Amino acid sequence: MSAGVVVGILVGLWVLFRVVGRQITGSLVTQRSLMVMPAILLIIGLLPLPAALGTASTGEIAFLVLDCVVLVGLGLSRGASLHLTRREDGLYQKGTGATLALWIVTLGIRVGAAFAAPAIWPHGTLNHATLALTIGLTIAAQNAMIYRRALSMHIPLAVERA
Repeated sequence: MSAGVVVGILVGLWVLFRVVGRQITGSLVTQRSLMVMPAILLIIGLLPLPAALGTASTGEIAFLVLDCVVLVGLGLSRGASLHLTRREDGLYQKGTGATLALWIVTLGIRVGAAFAAPAIWPHGTLNHATLALTIGLTIAAQNAMIYRRALSMHIPLAVERA
């Protein structure tokens, strides 16, 4: 494994532990918390995509699409599993047992894909190039579900603290 891959995996783990930790312990939901991390991950994930797609096989691309569809579905499911309440400061989220189980499944699928793709396509670079993209997609889908639910419950997002 190259140093770049190891750094990517460590950054991905840090992001996930930060997101999962905040959800399991409970936290206020702000516009910033819904938008910033997924946006950064998606941008970082999209930058190497054109070059990686240029050398990718049809099978690698199909595998990436399937991975993304599954991860988006899991993100939507996690967003639906969170307990959302109105607090004095605004929207508050707290994970449930289902949220934690869905995160474990998400991580298992992502780790499985990270090992399966190079085993199937040993010279392919698409899987490593899209790590940030796939993490960003699953978190963005989850946050979209949280936002949709908050709107339907008429609960305003929490306000950023100065």
